[in-house]
Amino acid sequence: MEEHLFQCPYCWETISMLIDSSQTEQEYVEDCEVCCNPIQIRVRFENRMLVSFTAESI
Repeated sequence: MEEHLFQCPYCWETISMLIDSSQTEQEYVEDCEVCCNPIQIRVRFENRMLVSFTAESI
């Protein structure tokens, strides 16, 4: 697991998230821990290195 910090696309608060580097590509919805709005998360790893991370409003 790897910690990643990003800004919520709704309230702009900094959010900490643990992501699994053993999965090459991931896509899921996670609610913001501050404002509770849904965030579309897309993650891509290569050789367990984070190469792409997006957090977008739905």
